[in-house]
Amino acid sequence: MLIVFSGLPGTGKTTIAKALVTRLAATYVRVDEIEHAIARHSGSGSNIGPTGYHVAYAVAASNLKLGNAVVADSVNPVPESRQGWRRVAQAIENTPLLEIEVICSDHVEHQRRVESRAADIDGFVLPTWPWVMALDYVPWNEPRLILDTARLGPADAVAIIERCVAVLSGDRHTKCR
Repeated sequence: MLIVFSGLPGTGKTTIAKALVTRLAATYVRVDEIEHAIARHSGSGSNIGPTGYHVAYAVAASNLKLGNAVVADSVNPVPESRQGWRRVAQAIENTPLLEIEVICSDHVEHQRRVESRAADIDGFVLPTWPWVMALDYVPWNEPRLILDTARLGPADAVAIIERCVAVLSGDRHTKCR
């Protein structure tokens, strides 16, 4: 199974994704870490384009081929990055895909989170609130699970995702929500 987290920085994607990974014993693929490592060690600076996503797709695909569940954590601001994850799932036979958009509908709380968080990647510079607000985040047109972290704590969000995973795994007695 491929579970893809998307959403603006500071909405809670990483917190929920990391909690889910421990519950599912899944492989964790975080685009921020990949992009940071490429930028830091390639000498190309911070403008690496879609390279980090392409590396993440490859890492996810190799783990899915091994039979591992994969949790992917990235902003996925444009349809092309979202479609890339769909192509990964489609390329590996019988791979269910769960797309999740994490939002924080309370803009004051969202800003507080962005401005108060600490980097958990060595040397990583976190985005500022003005950067987050200026990000070209293209609205979704595709079906996905939307989790609003202004209304849900991480444990509740993980519980909802686990129900959706059960449904995608064939448990017809469970409802996803």
